Amino acid sequence: MRKVWDIHGGVHPPENKQQSMQQALASLPLAPELVLPLNQHIGKPAIAIVAEGDTVLKGQLIAKADGPISANIHAPTSGTVSGIEDRTLPHPSGGSGPCIVISSDGKDTWAELDACENYQTLDHNTLLEKIRSAGIAGMGGAGFPAAIKLNPRGNLKIDTLILNGTECEPYITADDTLMQTRAQEVVAGAQILAQLLGNPKSILIGIEDNKPEAIRSISKALSEVENNPIEVVSFPTKYPSGGEKQLIQILTGREVPAGKLPADVGVVCQNVGSTVAAYRAVRFGEPLISRITTVVGEALEIQRNIEVPIGTPIGYILEQHGFTAANVSRLIMGGPMMGFALNTADVPVIKTTNCILAPSRAEMPAPPPAQACIRCGMCAEACPASLLPQQLFWYSMAEDLDKLEAHNIADCIECGACSYVCPSNIPLVQFYRASKGAMKQHAIDKEKSDRSRARFEFRQQRIEKAEVEKEAKRAARKVAAEAAKAKLAAKQASEGDSPKTDDTADVVAAAIAKAKTQDISPEVQLAKLERALSSASSRLDRTLARAEEAEGEKKDAILARVKDAELKVSDAKNKLAEFQARENG
Repeated sequence: MRKVWDIHGGVHPPENKQQSMQQALASLPLAPELVLPLNQHIGKPAIAIVAEGDTVLKGQLIAKADGPISANIHAPTSGTVSGIEDRTLPHPSGGSGPCIVISSDGKDTWAELDACENYQTLDHNTLLEKIRSAGIAGMGGAGFPAAIKLNPRGNLKIDTLILNGTECEPYITADDTLMQTRAQEVVAGAQILAQLLGNPKSILIGIEDNKPEAIRSISKALSEVENNPIEVVSFPTKYPSGGEKQLIQILTGREVPAGKLPADVGVVCQNVGSTVAAYRAVRFGEPLISRITTVVGEALEIQRNIEVPIGTPIGYILEQHGFTAANVSRLIMGGPMMGFALNTADVPVIKTTNCILAPSRAEMPAPPPAQACIRCGMCAEACPASLLPQQLFWYSMAEDLDKLEAHNIADCIECGACSYVCPSNIPLVQFYRASKGAMKQHAIDKEKSDRSRARFEFRQQRIEKAEVEKEAKRAARKVAAEAAKAKLAAKQASEGDSPKTDDTADVVAAAIAKAKTQDISPEVQLAKLERALSSASSRLDRTLARAEEAEGEKKDAILARVKDAELKVSDAKNKLAEFQARENG
C-alpha cells in the first residue's frame, strides 16, 4: 500500500454526505432562460462575440477568452441571445457583472463538434488547444484555466500527476457521484493529461476513505486498462485534505513553498471533474457547458446530484427540488466551510458551482454573536497552512497590509477551519477575504501610481534636456556674435575707421546699416515688387479654389484666409503703383 503523509491541523466536521446520495444522478428540464457571466474563472473576463438577437446552437462559442489566463464560454443550449447585460453574480460580494442571456428554444440543437477517435496520436499543441478551446476551468476550486496548468514552463520537469477526488467539504458529493458513474472517463482523462505532461512516472488519483463506492468504481475501470500506470490512493478523511497543496503533501510528502506553484515541485493537480471535461473535449469536441452539482439541504423536498447546464438559474433549480423559502436558514453556494451565502436565488450556476446548499434553521442555525479573542491558539492548531490566524485577525482589524503580507496571508486557502474551532465565534475567514481584497486593490493602485510617477519623471527629464539644449544654443549664438563683433572691429581698424566702443552695437545693426548705404537699382526694385504681386495673386487663387471645395466650418475658416490674401494682393499692387509713379515722375 502506498505511503501517505499527514498535514498540519485540519478538523473533522460532520460530513452530512448521505442526504444527497439516496437518489441516482438526475437531470432537469431545460430552464426557459440561461444566464452566463463573462467571468466564471480566475483571470480576465471573456469577451462576448455574439449580439442581442443572434441565434445560437448548443456548444457554440459565444464569448472568447481575453488572454492566456481566461476561458472561452459556450452556449449550453440552442436559442436566442435575448440580452447582454449586467446581472447579479454568484459571488461573495453580491455584485453584478456583464452576462450573456440566452432564451432557450427547447430544441437543444448541437452545433457541429470536432470529434477525434484516435486522440492518442495527437501532438501536444493540438491536445492543449482542444482543451483551451473548450473553455475548461478548474471545477473543484477557484476556476483556474486548465490549459495553463497543463502547460508548465519548459524548465519545470513534472514527475507526478494528481487527480483530486478528495471532495472533503461537508454535504458535497458531486465528484463522488462523477467517479461512481463515469469512472472510465476519469481514467481516459487521466491518460490524456499524462500524455500532455510527458507521461510522468507517478499518476495518482487521491480519494478519501469515506468514498468506498468511488474507490471501487475507479479501481475497476483501471483494472480494464492494459499496462496501467495509474494508481488509486485512499487516505484518512480529514478536512481540508482536498486543498491542492494539502493533497500534494498527503500523497507525495512534498510541501509547495509560499508563493510557488505545484509545478515548481514537479506536480500538476487537476480535479476529477476537470479531467472528465478534458476527455470529452478531446474525444467528442464537447465544450464545458454542464456540470454535476449537489443540491442538498433540509429546506428541500428532494436532495440529490444533478447534471445541470451552466447558466441555469439557482431559483429554477430550487423550484424543481421543492424548496420552501420560509424554512431556509440561508442559501449557500458551495459547502458550509468554504461556500458563501447568496443574497438572492436569482443567480446562475457557473463552471465552479459544485453545490447548492439550502439548510433549514434547525440544520444550520444562525451563528452566535462574535466575542473577544481569548488567545487560546486553537485556530493556529487547526490551520492546514501552518499560518497564525490570530495575528492575521489582529492585522486585518488594524488594516496593516504590510504585516499581513509578512505573515503570508496569501497562503490562506480560506478553508474555514480556524473559524470552525474558534470558541469566540469570530468569522475569521471573512476578515481574511476582506483583507485580501484590500491588498489586491492596493496593488492595483500602487501600479497605477508607479506608472504615473514614471510618466512624470520622464516628462521632467525631457523638459530638463530641452532646457539644456536651449542653453547650449544660446551660448553658441553668443560666442558667434562675439566673434562677429571682433571681426568687424578688426576690419574697421584695418580700414582706418575708429572702432566702435558702444557695447550695444552688434553685428546685426552693422549689417543693417551697411545694407541701407548700398544703392539698389530701379530695375531690381521693380522686379522685386512684381514678384511680390505675382506671389500674392497665386496665393489668393489657391485659397479661393480650396474655399470652393470646403464645407461647413472648414469653409468659413478658409474664407477668412481669402480676405487676408486679398489684402496682401491689394498691398502689393499699391506698392508697385507707387514705385512706378515715383520713377515716371
